[in-house]
Amino acid sequence: MPEETTPLLNPTVAASSKRTPDDHEQGGAFSNASHATPAKPNVEDGHDAIYNRFSKGRKRAIVMLISFCGLLPLFVSGSFFPSIPSISKDMNTSPSVVSLTVSVSIFAACIGALVGASYSGFYGRKPVYLVGLPLLTIGSIGVAFSRTMPELMVWRFLQTFGGSPGLSVGAGVVGDIYRLEERGTAMGVFFGACLLGPALAPLFGGVISHYASWRITQLFLGAWGLLTFVCIATMLPETSIPGSRGIDKKRAALVERNVAPGEKWFKIIWINPLKTLSLLRSPNLLAVALAGTVVLLTDYVILTPLSVTLGARYGITNQAILGACFIPIGLGNFIGAPMAGYLSDQILKRKRIQRKGEWYPEDRLIGTVIASATLVPLSVLGVGLITTYVEGKVGLYLDFLCLFANGIGVDLVLSPSAAYIVDVMHMKSAESMAANNGLRSLLISLLLAALMPMLDSIGLVWTNVISALLAWVGFGLLWCTIRYGEQMRSWIDVGYTTIDET
Repeated sequence: MPEETTPLLNPTVAASSKRTPDDHEQGGAFSNASHATPAKPNVEDGHDAIYNRFSKGRKRAIVMLISFCGLLPLFVSGSFFPSIPSISKDMNTSPSVVSLTVSVSIFAACIGALVGASYSGFYGRKPVYLVGLPLLTIGSIGVAFSRTMPELMVWRFLQTFGGSPGLSVGAGVVGDIYRLEERGTAMGVFFGACLLGPALAPLFGGVISHYASWRITQLFLGAWGLLTFVCIATMLPETSIPGSRGIDKKRAALVERNVAPGEKWFKIIWINPLKTLSLLRSPNLLAVALAGTVVLLTDYVILTPLSVTLGARYGITNQAILGACFIPIGLGNFIGAPMAGYLSDQILKRKRIQRKGEWYPEDRLIGTVIASATLVPLSVLGVGLITTYVEGKVGLYLDFLCLFANGIGVDLVLSPSAAYIVDVMHMKSAESMAANNGLRSLLISLLLAALMPMLDSIGLVWTNVISALLAWVGFGLLWCTIRYGEQMRSWIDVGYTTIDET
């Protein structure tokens, strides 16, 4: 590949990928790294060789497989919402108390994503899936047989923890196998497939809860987790960039020093998952993470209390019908993610041509501006106003329109943001995605704990007004990142990627 200059990124950070073998080694937990990744190709053809390891058909199969895995945790969360009335009745408690498990599961997703991504950087992508999926299966069975709220929260934590690496590690897989100019489209397909969850999971959970039991839903999720484990174990190759895993570097160092066991070295080590959060010292990554948080928060502000807001307002008590009310936002997610990814690729290509080959990573975020300024805040504001003041079928249909708009808007922000994070932190793609998702999950879990009390104290309209205002703050953060991204990157260097590396 011809050498390209990248004045907008510090060229010296290319050396950041040459970390010492002991960077991640700090003491015990995670396994299965018996598959050693071959050494890196030579410098001249390395870039092309990295992305030509798999055929186009194989890449599509890999994306389909990781999407299947990424869809599962969204089914775990999405199928729970319409089951809240049944669970509260079954456990003789209020829906508000049951809703606290949503915060618990989001917190578990935060921790699980950080742990999974940290270990994926050392052992590879596949071992993380092979450890996480059995935990999800065990947790699902535990949830199904829970008899008290403390039991439910403990098993729910384990269930969500096991499935949480699906999105961050899956994004890392996409970064491993697709070039810069293809990555946004592939990331959009991945997120679009995963986000079938918000469209289908509530309907699925609502139907089973109404006509059978919410416990059957959890047993089904456990069986799904087991099936996914078998598929990953038998069909997913290790996609980590050759020589980039921590275990490969450790083995290479041992071979160089002629220390046994050399290429066969393996040890279960402790990696501090919170160390990944240090990547958020980057103003760019922090701004994108906070923007994504307040944008995604609008989703949860709408969906979490849907049974006691839209359901109560329009007299919807059948859980199957209530689950169907989630379809518009999921449909918006499903349409918005691939569209957003494709548009971000096209914007990136056009801007790079205009700059005569120079790469300005923040160009990918340009496509987020309109959605973060209009679709996201106006849709959550619309749901609050329409549900409160518009009666009958007209109000219900207008709410569905707002849900659809929110689904599209959220993905027009999150999909390009995810691709941007992988672009600028390619050698630590899973870790940077986990830091992003971890902060987002932590903040949302804290905010959601206050959601139901806010609804009771200040009402639906003002709760949604606050969410909309926060979404506009997110728009401001994205605009500043696009406008001042180069200067912001110069403040703190966390190992940004050069054009040759990405």
